[in-house]
Amino acid sequence: MGSIQLRTKIPGPNAVELLTRKAQNVPKGPFNTIHTFASKGEGALITDVDGNTFIDFAGAIGSLNVGHCPPGVVAALKQQIDAYLHPCFHVMMYEPYVKLAETLNRISPGNHQKKTFFLNSGAEAVENAVKIARKYTGRKAIISFERAFHGRTYMAMSLTSKVKPYKYEFGPFVPETYKWAYPYYYRSEFDTPEQLDKNLLQRFETFFQSEVPPEEIAAVIMEPIQGEGGFVIPSKQFVKGVKDLCEKHGILFIADEVQTGFGRTGKMFAIEHFDVVPDLMTMSKSLGAGLPISAVTGRAEIMDSPNVGEIGGTYGGSPLGCVAALEVIKAIEEGDLLDRAEHIGEVFQKRFSALKKQYPQIGDVRNIGAMCAIEFVKDSKSKSPNKELVQQIIHTSHQNGLIIMTAGLFGNIIRLLTPLVITDDQLEEGLDVLENAIGVCCRD
Repeated sequence: MGSIQLRTKIPGPNAVELLTRKAQNVPKGPFNTIHTFASKGEGALITDVDGNTFIDFAGAIGSLNVGHCPPGVVAALKQQIDAYLHPCFHVMMYEPYVKLAETLNRISPGNHQKKTFFLNSGAEAVENAVKIARKYTGRKAIISFERAFHGRTYMAMSLTSKVKPYKYEFGPFVPETYKWAYPYYYRSEFDTPEQLDKNLLQRFETFFQSEVPPEEIAAVIMEPIQGEGGFVIPSKQFVKGVKDLCEKHGILFIADEVQTGFGRTGKMFAIEHFDVVPDLMTMSKSLGAGLPISAVTGRAEIMDSPNVGEIGGTYGGSPLGCVAALEVIKAIEEGDLLDRAEHIGEVFQKRFSALKKQYPQIGDVRNIGAMCAIEFVKDSKSKSPNKELVQQIIHTSHQNGLIIMTAGLFGNIIRLLTPLVITDDQLEEGLDVLENAIGVCCRD
């Protein structure tokens, strides 16, 4: 028997009852990928309130690289709960905060002296990285990229580059934020990636003349691989070119590793693929295995630019979040999960690059480690996004016990964020469901 065990159509009767209560009591704004409710999770599996067990290829949008309820994390949390819950680091300090800062300073890229502090969410990490960059440089402008996603708070939303559903009718936005183009080789009009990279980097130099001078730019913030934007992967040449521009003009380089960090791409941090050392890094999601914690790590002299009391937060770096994060990092390092991410990516690429030859609706298959995406189009010539087909595939997959979700500006990309602890059998079973759903929906 496989891992998937479905007792009811989704949603089942218990889920339907909860959906009714949700509609009466929860605003419609928060989105939901699958219309059922969790009762138990373990590894790459999650069971709902009707007893249906699914293979989870969404991983809480990349928050569960070490899986649901990893034993080391659960044990550490139980021990911490018995000791103390939250004295607040700003009132009475506690060792797990310092130990986690030491650990992140050790494992993050670069041999320079670093410092780290903690917050609750990825958006908060972005907000504070911007504050620190402005404080250190004395400059105001911040550059992000087309298709970027950095969060839903106002600075983070201003840096995000997707109008619906994130920005529509929520303006005005934070001033002194600007957008640069990010390479998308599948949709490029240039013959080679090198030509596109060269063109974009030249445009950035022109930007300094036409939009804002480099002397007024505090930082460039970049997702090493775009997440919500569609798992779009730049070249090493492009990322290094952006970093070179930053160094030339005294602009800080911020790597947003909220979705790409902690083993997802086969490196501890995705920026390591590009031989670039950032000045600041933002982290969250899989850092806490589902516990709300985020971090900003950076060069010590930059991190020390805010004065006492100018950064922080009541719940930032909670004891529970810190001990969970320490166990996450231990699990990645001792469980060879970086190699596991590479293996997952190889299995995915082998299967779906072959499937691409069979179905013209599959426009592109791309991955870096276990950060995997399939882009669907209406035809290979126009490359027009095929959101409708993706919705059919998602629905079919859900009804057959596989949780997957979309990405991209037009919702025409399926992204896979399976826990790295998934077994080979679970991986193959989940990919079978997805492959069959693609076949059924593409033939209809």
